[in-house]
Amino acid sequence: MNRPRIGMLFSHVREEEKLLLAAFAKRGIEPVRLHDRKLVLDLTSPGSPCGVELDIVLDRGMAHGRAAVAMQIFDALGIPTVNSSRASNLADDKVATTLALAAAGVPTLRTVVAFDIDSALAGLEQIGYPAVIKPVIGSWGRLLAKVNSPQAARTLLEHKRVLGHYQHGVFYIQEYVEKPGRDLRIFVVGDEIVAASYRAAEHWVTNVARGAVSLPCPITPEIADISFRAARAIGTEIAGIDLVETPTGLQVIEVNTGAEFKGLMRTTEKDIAGAIVDYVIARAERAAYEAAYVMPGA
Repeated sequence: MNRPRIGMLFSHVREEEKLLLAAFAKRGIEPVRLHDRKLVLDLTSPGSPCGVELDIVLDRGMAHGRAAVAMQIFDALGIPTVNSSRASNLADDKVATTLALAAAGVPTLRTVVAFDIDSALAGLEQIGYPAVIKPVIGSWGRLLAKVNSPQAARTLLEHKRVLGHYQHGVFYIQEYVEKPGRDLRIFVVGDEIVAASYRAAEHWVTNVARGAVSLPCPITPEIADISFRAARAIGTEIAGIDLVETPTGLQVIEVNTGAEFKGLMRTTEKDIAGAIVDYVIARAERAAYEAAYVMPGA
């Protein structure tokens, strides 16, 4: 069998992308680099939309809007993507993520959504103070706010409304959990957990991008079970699952596609980039075989 033709969508070549490119090279594969700012995708001509035949596309885009549209196009034209556009869209939208987790019975934090300042304040009373107000779409712990009182909440909500963007008029409100100085990041690749870490910080926001420190975390049966259930609920094949310890057990905070893993590398001896690349190659080879030998509808 010929080596699979793999595309890698990216916004910037970060440390993770360098490791992925090195892992591909080690396996004798040079992926087609699909820079999202330079990409032109043809929606109407036959063949590959980017002019190069591909068996699969790995999404490593940082600009979620551009990546979502690109993955939608590849998926629609029959080129498999990891993750799929559906899974990425679910994971990028906190409302959709919460609905999917709740529908699947995956423990997650109590959440309400409101569309007006007064109804948001009523929702905050239901949740109880302190509470956390988050943007519906966002990552790296940006634009999160903990509010401790109705007065502080009203000030924040009025500020968000003045910003004008429609997303600032959707108030995603989540219960605040007093963390034990940490939360958990679990990295799932297919049917394997390749790494797990505690993200420790004095601040209540424990993203590594915001200065948290990654520490080794043992993979317990409870951690494995809730992480796989969360990944299945969203439909992700490769994901960073964020968990929080609560008095009633672990709960899911978020499911992240295209997750960074440089912090995790200090907590495991496993080759995270190699695990991702091996999974993508196997998926690409399977997709190529099915395209060549499996009859439609079989």
